[in-house]
Amino acid sequence: MIIYPQERIALFIDGANLYATARALDMEIDYKAVRAYFANQGRLIRAFYYTAILEDQEYSPLRPLIDWLDYNGFTLVTKPVKEFTDAQGQRKIKGNMDIEIAVDMLNISDNLDHVILFSGDGDFRRLLEAIQRRGTRVTVISSNSTRPSMIADELRRQADQFVDLKDLKDLIGRPSNQHSNSDGPSDSGFEAQFQDK
Repeated sequence: MIIYPQERIALFIDGANLYATARALDMEIDYKAVRAYFANQGRLIRAFYYTAILEDQEYSPLRPLIDWLDYNGFTLVTKPVKEFTDAQGQRKIKGNMDIEIAVDMLNISDNLDHVILFSGDGDFRRLLEAIQRRGTRVTVISSNSTRPSMIADELRRQADQFVDLKDLKDLIGRPSNQHSNSDGPSDSGFEAQFQDK
C-alpha cells in the first residue's frame, strides 16, 4: 500500500461490511493495530467507524467494541437499525450507513490527501469519483480473495489503489479463535445481520 509520510489521511470503516469480509477470511480485526498502523504510515487526521445498533436490546454483543473504539481515538457514527416485515412475513432488520459515510467523506475531503475506505460496497463508486475530483487519493480495502468476492468490481476499478484485506492480516488482524485481550476488543461479537449487499 502506498501512503506518503506527509499525507493527511482518514479512515472510513463500514463496520458491517468489514466484519463480513474479515469473517470470510477467517480473521478478526484488531482495531488498536488498525489505528497504530495507519498513524505510522501518514498523518492520521480521523478514523471513522460506522455501524447500526439495536437500541431495544438490554445487551448488544457490539457494545464493548463500540465503547472501546469511542474511548480510543475513533469517531463513532451509529444509528438505530430499522425493523420491517418482508413479503413472506419474515422479520428483517436493516442498518445501511452509506449516506453517513458519504456525507462525512465529502465534508472532510478538502482537508485530506488520502481517504482509506474499508468497504467493498459498489454503491460507493460515485462517491470515490467525487472525492478524487477534489484531488484526494482513495484506497479501498476489502477482499477479492474470498468466494464470492467481497468487493464490487466497479469500486475496485474506481479506487486509486485496492488492497486485499488478506494482505493486511498479519498487520491488523488476529486469528478468529483468539479472544479479546487488554489491547481492546475485536469485532467477534458483531452480528452480520446488518450487512447490506
